[in-house]
Amino acid sequence: MSTSTTSAPPPGTQEPPPKTRHGPARPPARPGWRRALRRDWQLYSLAVLPLLFFVVFRYLPMIGNVIAFRRFEPGGSIFGEQWVGLRYVRMFLTDPTFWQVFRNTLWLGGLTLVFCFPIPIVLALLLNEVRRRSLKRFVQSVSYLPHFLSIVIVAGITMQMLATDGPVNHILGWVGHDPIRFVQEPEWFRTIYVGSEIWQTAGWGTILYLAALTTIDEELYEAARIDGANRWQQIRHVTLPGIRPTMITLLILNIGTFMAVGFEKVLLLYNPLTYPTADVISTYLYRTGVESNSFSYAAAIGLFEAIIGLVLITSANQLSRRTVGTSLW
Repeated sequence: MSTSTTSAPPPGTQEPPPKTRHGPARPPARPGWRRALRRDWQLYSLAVLPLLFFVVFRYLPMIGNVIAFRRFEPGGSIFGEQWVGLRYVRMFLTDPTFWQVFRNTLWLGGLTLVFCFPIPIVLALLLNEVRRRSLKRFVQSVSYLPHFLSIVIVAGITMQMLATDGPVNHILGWVGHDPIRFVQEPEWFRTIYVGSEIWQTAGWGTILYLAALTTIDEELYEAARIDGANRWQQIRHVTLPGIRPTMITLLILNIGTFMAVGFEKVLLLYNPLTYPTADVISTYLYRTGVESNSFSYAAAIGLFEAIIGLVLITSANQLSRRTVGTSLW
């Protein structure tokens, strides 16, 4: 009596997938977005309010950019009364006041980026080396405090400190120096603005870097110490590479807002005497659009500023991706 035997496949081989009636079996399909939405609707609901905020306050106002190419009259149509093409664009491109304001914006934006971006990194590295928790917490609390102050309060403190009869001029008087009119001198405005910006933002900017420092593996420091690396070499070869993605991401974001120099602080600190160095695009737009009712002209300048910001953040992202392999998208 003969029996039928099924030969097993040789070792090292894989059985082919079973065939169906219509051909080879297909891999299981991915769950659709509707199924994922029904399953995790609680998580997706958290994104509703942020999405509404961006739609209402960021994307819908973009429709108003059409008045940069139309003549807008207060009380008329919200989209302008008459198509004028590039008339307002040619107006600000041939306006010498605009180009002075544009240079001031580049100066303030560049100085803010150069000084305000690296200082939180340095402060985070210094705090990371502090071993006494009480001292570390005290320094963190003191450095975070200015961030929670209103810009109006920061500007008021700055102007009181630098007034002609303020504490700074009193100290200069003790050393035999004549009082300096800091608030009225155009050449001092950039120093005042950048200094107050550092004081207000340096401590708060360390939070992300301190969080990134906690993700660095301690075994890397141990291996560096075994290889004979001192503290400076550990910072250079372990700490800085560990927080490099965070540094690059924040640098790209700061470059994207390069042209949007703080409107509120400049508006509170400057005056007609300091216009030659203090007037930036945002304050110029405020005076032109709101105070002079030239809304179409201001919209054209604002659109030009937005395009420059888009080009800057896109270029910085591409450059970062090609050089260090880290980018936002």
